[in-house]
Amino acid sequence: MGGAFDDVVRASAVEQARAVRDGHVSSRELVAAYLARIERSNAAVAAFVDVFARRALLDAAVKDAARLTRSRGALPPFHGVPVGIKDLNFVRGSRVGFGSRGLSVWSPIDDRTTARLRDAGFVVLGKLATSELGVMPVTEPDTHPPTRNPWDPRATAGGSSGGSGAAVAAGLLPIAHGSDGAGSIRIPASLCHLVGLKPSRGRVRNAFGFPDDAILYTCGPIARTVLDAAAMLDVMAGITVGTPYVLAPPPAPFASLLDEAPRGLRVRLVLENPSSALDPEVREVVLAAAKALEALGHRVDEAPPFAGELDEFLPVYQKLVSSPPAVRWSRVQPVTRWLGKAGKRLSSGEVLARQRRMAGRAERWLEGCDVVLSPTVPVLAPRVGAFEREDPEATFRAAAILGVHTALFNVTGGAAVSVPLGVSRCGLPIGVQIGARCGDDLRVLQVARQLEQAMPWAHRRAPLFDEAYARR
Repeated sequence: MGGAFDDVVRASAVEQARAVRDGHVSSRELVAAYLARIERSNAAVAAFVDVFARRALLDAAVKDAARLTRSRGALPPFHGVPVGIKDLNFVRGSRVGFGSRGLSVWSPIDDRTTARLRDAGFVVLGKLATSELGVMPVTEPDTHPPTRNPWDPRATAGGSSGGSGAAVAAGLLPIAHGSDGAGSIRIPASLCHLVGLKPSRGRVRNAFGFPDDAILYTCGPIARTVLDAAAMLDVMAGITVGTPYVLAPPPAPFASLLDEAPRGLRVRLVLENPSSALDPEVREVVLAAAKALEALGHRVDEAPPFAGELDEFLPVYQKLVSSPPAVRWSRVQPVTRWLGKAGKRLSSGEVLARQRRMAGRAERWLEGCDVVLSPTVPVLAPRVGAFEREDPEATFRAAAILGVHTALFNVTGGAAVSVPLGVSRCGLPIGVQIGARCGDDLRVLQVARQLEQAMPWAHRRAPLFDEAYARR
């Protein structure tokens, strides 16, 4: 397998799906190539915690047989394309480890999100690393080595969807599933030079059947291009596979509407946050994005950040951490235990009222603008282990700086995307966040697409991506 096939491996997920449908490459060839890359390079980044090599190859063979018997238009959108599932979600016939010694479940079924990805034609290659119970913005559980950044293995890949970010950035997958409760998709996307989308609350049905009226987290894509992210959102939201969930669907699939570029948007530029200093190189990239949007005809006005403090959000987050059933709290990591035990003592009604008060203030703050432009993460990717402290509360508070710009949109339920617009002088990625109100997924994706065209990033890949590629 060489020549044109090599180009397919480097291509986007949407392009790979087209190549499989057109017969330029088989799903089995594609899956085998990624499995080989995982075997060679996963140890360097600890992105996968479980690999389903035999099952994936068998599924790919079934996909190839289906391509010969069905019309091109009858195939699902990602027919035969590899994907990975974050290890907080259920995949039939495998264990859900939750990144924890305190909770592990064997699942005979796919959860709703995994099932929808299968319906879209994806081939599941394995489970991707997460921080314990998804609580930390770095992926350093005590169940396996820390997940490292393909741009610099001394640095974190972020979290909690760190395995998803590391896998896509290292070229071990073309696209990945993630989930986001305070920035857990957008943070690793930013630190790993990827597109990470947190959909609006109610856009993607909760994987476990919980009500979505106030829940902080949702599933979403981590990808290399805005089109890939939009196409995967279409699948997860039931717009091209299944039935759309609570929010009204767009007039056509998100992926088909990206290039209908909005004009004259009111963009609120937020640079500073009192909880964390802004790295000068991150500032440069965000300001460059603001200038690009102005050049596209949008009005950009700088404004102070939303007046929210960690201590106001903390009880809401603690209650979320305490919610999984059957956790053996004596076996979890100290920071997880501190968060979960505090959450157990809180009243659900009081926490919900607190969240709604915060959301109401945030919605008022959003009045007068169409989108918010900010850093995704205010600092460059920290070193692995940078936030470890003897006191678990101090550990959490130190790491919380990574989410000072992202958590707002979990409180409101708004759509938010991180796009990879720069790389620091020391070679670490810099992401910029575009956020909006609940339901404005199309708007943030269209702005992201405008920035992708104005400030292209596809030519930049992590050193490990090309290193793994060269060793094929």
